Amino acid sequence: MPSMIGVALNVAGILVGGLVGLMRPKPLSPANESRIKVALGAFTVFYGLRLTWLSLNGSFPQMLKQLLIVVVALMLGKMTGRLLRLQKMSNRLGQGAREQITAVKPADARKSSEGFKTCAVLFCAAPLAILGSVQDGLSGYFYPLAVKAVIDGLATMGFVRLFGWGAILAALPVLTFQGTITLACAQFLKPGLDAHGLVDPVNAAGGLLVFCVALIILELKRIELADYLPSLAFAPLLAWVFR
Repeated sequence: MPSMIGVALNVAGILVGGLVGLMRPKPLSPANESRIKVALGAFTVFYGLRLTWLSLNGSFPQMLKQLLIVVVALMLGKMTGRLLRLQKMSNRLGQGAREQITAVKPADARKSSEGFKTCAVLFCAAPLAILGSVQDGLSGYFYPLAVKAVIDGLATMGFVRLFGWGAILAALPVLTFQGTITLACAQFLKPGLDAHGLVDPVNAAGGLLVFCVALIILELKRIELADYLPSLAFAPLLAWVFR
């Protein structure tokens, strides 16, 4: 059984962020938000590139070949994601959640239930939810979900002032959704990939995608991350074909 440390951290981040938001009436200052963003971006850069580096092995030419396979997998994944409109679906869900946030009224009796649905959509529809859960299930590499735990925790601090306890209860669908992906990867995908030595290509591609998350956090580049998710399937396929 996988440890599911990443999923546990993500759930804990939402719970802690919600409790802090309830007890702290004032939001974080812009200066503190900026410091947290820079620290989180640096953390994400390090652990994203670290995962890719640990997944490359053999001689220098072999490592270059593996890296080339990952780059091609990212290109094919991007094309497939665009055809499937993954980023557009993610954007549509996010836009719907933002409209709910804008429309909420303090006296609305349904604000807790609306907050639960809105936060659940935002936390589960994020590409990092899928990416981090896959990494956690295949290799126990929980750092991507640790990053998401901080992001979701900070978001919950703000949401809980709008929606009350409903925002904190969004931890339940996060536990169910990400836990299911983690367990499925650990129980069904990992044995087959391990048998053919194909876990490393998935991790290498995932590490580069985690690095892209850092670029988004630091607002250095706008990347349609959801469109790249199919590359996690292309990486082991190409590695098996060209081994």
